[in-house]
Amino acid sequence: MRRRDGPSAQVLLALCGAGFLLFNFPLLLIWDQPLTVLGLPLLPVALFVIWVGLIAALAWVSASRGGRGGKEPEKHEERDG
Repeated sequence: MRRRDGPSAQVLLALCGAGFLLFNFPLLLIWDQPLTVLGLPLLPVALFVIWVGLIAALAWVSASRGGRGGKEPEKHEERDG
């Protein structure tokens, strides 16, 4: 069987479940308040922060599991001769 780089299926399912819960209607009512953050309504700011947080969590998990994570593969030089 081929080894797969990146996060395990359990971690991906956990992040997907967290996304479903955080973007679910009852929890979104928490952020539906007549408040502003730097002049922006609270609900869109909260949606954006949750979205960025999920993407950051996925990037962190992918990098810590030995995925591509910014490391370039070693290049072997060919020798003539």
